[in-house]
Amino acid sequence: METKLAASAALLPPASRFDVVGYACTSGTALIGAERVRTLVKQGVATRQVTDPLSAAVAATEALGVKKLGIVSPYIATVANSLSDAFRDAGITVAETLSFGEDVEARVARISPASISEAAVALARRGGLDGIFISCTNLRTLSVIEPLEKEIGLPVLSSNQALAWHMARISPVPITLSGPGLLFEI
Repeated sequence: METKLAASAALLPPASRFDVVGYACTSGTALIGAERVRTLVKQGVATRQVTDPLSAAVAATEALGVKKLGIVSPYIATVANSLSDAFRDAGITVAETLSFGEDVEARVARISPASISEAAVALARRGGLDGIFISCTNLRTLSVIEPLEKEIGLPVLSSNQALAWHMARISPVPITLSGPGLLFEI
């Protein structure tokens, strides 16, 4: 991804000036680095701001006061560890992780929302968490966020939800925020 990111961003309409561009890959950001992602996107497209699901999730945890995070991810250990390290580098304690260990991207989207919910509940039951982050823009999470928050009594964030929230927050355009979960109530 890193080698093609600037060229991919250049596919956006060159005559346009964007307020915010979102790079929608959580694991890619964890492996490439958020600052490098920003640099590469800005090489390809004129934009004031660049964000990604990892930076968005960090901003969301800060906005919600989450200090001890549990992570549910589809990733293999090396990718999941990179994600945990990125949160730790941002000053957020990753207390627990639960990963599906999936190494084939095409199968990630086939992980059912019920399985995602079960994983998040299992993680929350271990205790000691202030919030849950469900990582990966390919996971189908929007329908499970609010039911999970009610069941476990913690904020639940997902890659797509956090990315949309963060893009709206850093955009200079006044946007009425509406979306699932406690994140959209702040």
